[in-house]
Amino acid sequence: MKHTTAFASELTWPDYAAAVKGGQTPILIPIGSMEQHGHHMPLHVDVLLPTEFARRVALEIGALVAPPFTYGYKSHQKSGGGNHLPGTTSLDGATLVAALKDVIKEFARHGVRRICLVNGHFENSWFIVEGIDLALRELRWDGITDMKIVVLSYWDFVHKEAIARLYPGGFPGWDVEHGGVLETSLMLALHPEHVHLDRAVDHAPATFPPYDVYPVKPEWTPPSGTLSSPKDASVEKGHILLEVCTAGIVGALRAEFG
Repeated sequence: MKHTTAFASELTWPDYAAAVKGGQTPILIPIGSMEQHGHHMPLHVDVLLPTEFARRVALEIGALVAPPFTYGYKSHQKSGGGNHLPGTTSLDGATLVAALKDVIKEFARHGVRRICLVNGHFENSWFIVEGIDLALRELRWDGITDMKIVVLSYWDFVHKEAIARLYPGGFPGWDVEHGGVLETSLMLALHPEHVHLDRAVDHAPATFPPYDVYPVKPEWTPPSGTLSSPKDASVEKGHILLEVCTAGIVGALRAEFG
């Protein structure tokens, strides 16, 4: 069915019911966080980016985008700077798992049988898996056994050729790509009004020892909150990322959902 919008929440209930009847329309659920992204970007980067990827993909494959999860699991020091930084506002793992489980079961109740969770915050990963596992288990108890759920993070679709174009001076690695070239370039291409490159802090990629300490040692995180420099970010790189990741996700969902 062709929808007038990619967003499920913008439909009336009869139009939504008609769209999901029979289980053929996939639902894409963006999952983000409220997390600091340095001096140059806002707190909702991890919501804006997966929501836009979900919107673009939904228009390609005839899916609908659910309202995003705007809070995520706690920021980890080595991947998001740490949960101690101002602005970062996180859920306990059990809270995120319970909310995800409930939402998946509700979509199943409506008739949805294909769901894709589009992650924009690395730390959510294992809690997404747990929410899915519990939801599928409870749905089986209700006799629903034909659900299929895909989980993906948009950055996993950035292939080696794209990395070479994005990081001609060498790739620092995904583990320190927080508030750096990838996210900043995407934000420049999509939401330039929210990016203040003149306030970005240029610094070497963060280095951490091969272990974690709790409570965290704030001095391990660069004072900027970012884990690598955004100075080489550009609108052009943002468009490369949009193209590569959208195409990759579309291909994956066509393969899995038919």
